[in-house]
Amino acid sequence: MQAKTVSLVLGSGGARGMAHIGIIEWLEEHDYKIESISGCSMGALIGGFYATGKLDNYTAFLRELDTIGILKLLDFKGSGGLVSGETLMAKLTELIGDPLIEELPIHFTAVASDINEEKEIWMSRGSLMKAIRASISLPLFFTPYEYNGHLLVDGGVLNPVPIAPTFHDNTDLTIAVNLGGKVDLDLVLAKAVSDDQSMSAKITEYFSTISLPDALSMKNGVYQVADNSFDAMQGTIARMKLATYPPDIEIEVPRNLCGTLEFNRADEIIKYGYELCEKLHKEGVL
Repeated sequence: MQAKTVSLVLGSGGARGMAHIGIIEWLEEHDYKIESISGCSMGALIGGFYATGKLDNYTAFLRELDTIGILKLLDFKGSGGLVSGETLMAKLTELIGDPLIEELPIHFTAVASDINEEKEIWMSRGSLMKAIRASISLPLFFTPYEYNGHLLVDGGVLNPVPIAPTFHDNTDLTIAVNLGGKVDLDLVLAKAVSDDQSMSAKITEYFSTISLPDALSMKNGVYQVADNSFDAMQGTIARMKLATYPPDIEIEVPRNLCGTLEFNRADEIIKYGYELCEKLHKEGVL
């Protein structure tokens, strides 16, 4: 059977984006050929690594990451955000280098938001790592990134599921992964049991050890409120964008699957993405 060619749109959503890996694995195993990727934030990071042919490097890195490893990547010396992102980007560059986007074997576009001009910036040429860094600039958390004269923040601020860059692709299907899906009540119950061990709790505990103000370190402080607000905002924008420009197939991941920084749950979240595709396949969606 001839493989179906796919334009894959990978949305933003922090650690929930690890589900993108499981989704990509499932698509590859079931005769879908990904020829184009558009992504923002974590979707840009995962999509960029896949476009280089080295997603396995990042997946292996994630599977080894524990709470201490995550905290070591958070260099609290940013300006305009808690974290500069320099340590993280140095580590990512170790994994794949810094190829030019236009030389990748798969067409790739990373999307960020220009906070001064209030518009999306599409990056489909130049340094892959600079494009990823711009796209993942979560407001208040990462320092905004200067890119070709633009001051950029997370692409999810304006477009959490960036379908538009794929409009002119000559592929069979557009598949969009929305990480801001409706709340799964089963996950709410599971979180109530395990919340004390969550990465968010660990981050809050760490904040208290480095003498940050209570507004940042306390439960329901600035960090947690901003994080929850950003998730709610992205979910609303994603629904409007998808209603206006519906893809051929939407894969919806519940926004309460995990916390924004719970990258220590890689095995679980990757498996969730794979099994979600299996479910959709049995339902005749994929």
